[in-house]
Amino acid sequence: MTAESPFDYSGGEAHTDWLALVTEEAIDPELPIVDAHHHLWVREPPPYLLREYLADLNTGHNVVATVYAECRSMYRLGGPEEMKPVGESEFVAGMAAMSDSGAFGSTRVCQAMIGWVDVMLGADVGPVLDAHVAASGGRFRGVRVSAAWHPDETIFSFIEDGDRLTRPELRAAVAVLGDRDMVLDCWVYHTQLDQLIDLADAVPGLTIIANHTGVPVLAGPYRGRKDDAFADWRAGMTELAKRTNVVLKLGALPLRAKDNADPTGPPTSDDVAAAWGPWIETAIQLFGPDRCLFESNFPVHRRWCSYPVLWNGFKKITAYYSPDERLALFSGTASRVYRLPGG
Repeated sequence: MTAESPFDYSGGEAHTDWLALVTEEAIDPELPIVDAHHHLWVREPPPYLLREYLADLNTGHNVVATVYAECRSMYRLGGPEEMKPVGESEFVAGMAAMSDSGAFGSTRVCQAMIGWVDVMLGADVGPVLDAHVAASGGRFRGVRVSAAWHPDETIFSFIEDGDRLTRPELRAAVAVLGDRDMVLDCWVYHTQLDQLIDLADAVPGLTIIANHTGVPVLAGPYRGRKDDAFADWRAGMTELAKRTNVVLKLGALPLRAKDNADPTGPPTSDDVAAAWGPWIETAIQLFGPDRCLFESNFPVHRRWCSYPVLWNGFKKITAYYSPDERLALFSGTASRVYRLPGG
């Protein structure tokens, strides 16, 4: 069995109509939000570019800025192989320039970005990083390594080798990031958290941003064993949280409904809070609000629920936190870590 790629998403009018079966007013609509992880791309089904993202953004929540996460969009067609990913930074700069014009509202879309480089270049990544910074108009903040891998073939593996984070070439490349005050975004499954812990210890001067709540695996060997998965995930996250150079993105967990094939309709924010609450609350307790930041992971998570429902779910989960703690979770930590203007 071939595992399904998480890059698939449901677009088009049919899915938008399905999402509209649940409508909610934004809770705490004045609370500033930095969406710390989203994508823009041209893929099938329909593209998800600035217009589509703005249609989701403009649904009641106070999203003041966003951080673009690499997704291999718009690479250069020609030129040196290692420089082709710089095309994504050029693309993001264009999207950001449109947003910065003010013609599309007050949200500053793509105010910062995380790109991609071939970390197997090792210590020679410097020229590629320089090219990204120039092409992005100074918005480039670091590199994302998608190292999610699992030996069970029913679980999607982004790479073919399970030891990517231990490779000396990668260690040399990310050390360059640390020297340049850039960050490393990292996507691994909870079964790989030991590798992320080892990397954080090996490069203590590097800020590492763990993606997607540590990505608990609920399929494969954990299918039907959610309590065991939670216990193993919590043990790994407890150790990871002891590394003070690690920050955690909250979100991108699974929900009950996947797309408009579900006749019962999309989840509500109560469904989001119930499904994600135990994971997110545990994560915040371990890392603290000053080392946690929320993400939409749109358009990937548009498969499961609408943008206003997603952020309402986050707000319900964190309702008992203090105003200062909520400010950190929803915008402050992201502004600081990604060095947003005014942050």
